[in-house]
Amino acid sequence: MGRRNNTIVSDFILMGLTDSNEVRLVLFNLFLLIYLVTVLGNTGMILIIRLDLQLHTPMYFFLSHLSFIDLSYSSVITPKTLENLITSTKHISFGGCFAQLYFFVFLGGTECVLLTTMAYDRYVAICKPLQYPVIMSPSVCCSLIIASYLIAFSESLMNVLFIKSLHFCDSNVVHHFFCDTSPLLALSCTDTHDVETLIFILGSFSFVASLLTIFVSYACILSTILKINSTSGKQNAFSTCASHLLVVTLLYGTLISTYLKPRSSYSLRKDQVVSVFYTIVIPMLNPLIYSLRNKEVKRAVIRIKQKRESSRHLK
Repeated sequence: MGRRNNTIVSDFILMGLTDSNEVRLVLFNLFLLIYLVTVLGNTGMILIIRLDLQLHTPMYFFLSHLSFIDLSYSSVITPKTLENLITSTKHISFGGCFAQLYFFVFLGGTECVLLTTMAYDRYVAICKPLQYPVIMSPSVCCSLIIASYLIAFSESLMNVLFIKSLHFCDSNVVHHFFCDTSPLLALSCTDTHDVETLIFILGSFSFVASLLTIFVSYACILSTILKINSTSGKQNAFSTCASHLLVVTLLYGTLISTYLKPRSSYSLRKDQVVSVFYTIVIPMLNPLIYSLRNKEVKRAVIRIKQKRESSRHLK
């Protein structure tokens, strides 16, 4: 094989999750079901928010983008995983592998920044309700969304460029079910210490900054809620944050257990299980969490149904 992108490797082999044909069939059916629910759930959430005028608020504007990111995020990983589960060939091209890595980091990073933005939105709504329409104006919301995408775009681009600067000349077998940073670094036949350090510093800075902002926002929210005298007022305030806090806990909990731990505690099997959760399962759970726990979304669905029924009667 000739050189390509300063490397002898022209493609990679994704080892996947298991070698057992029976288990692969079970996983294929399970992941296919999860992916279908993910597509329907997130697409449905986007359409509901778009069709119902009462949901045209900053909170649901951010939520519609979260659904779009979850839909895209899952689509970067799941289809290729499904293909590898039912075919004997598990090859992915060199460019395809790095494209998957780029969009995985880009969409995952965007989701983290967006969840931080949503935490700030809840902080303003609860702690500064009178100033909320001014602080969270449409132009500010659009600027925050654009900033979320740009920050993640820059980080993912540098991440991929760092890894592509390495040489891959020994093995092309990726011991994972998708192209992730750590498995690719393990394949390099050159010293990866400097690249690993740069990626760790870059990822840690954005990760800690996002997590710290969320923590401070919720600390202020909790302080404000405790000052509310009425029990119903406290319950309403908590209910507006519960779904977001649950989503943040699920995502950041899995990311911390995967990426922010010493190498001595690394376990391929455990990491694969956790990776399945945050790449395939969480994108399905997010729209379910926001729809099942949100009365406004349920009311919006009822209003949309009533409008359709009334329009049919008029015809």
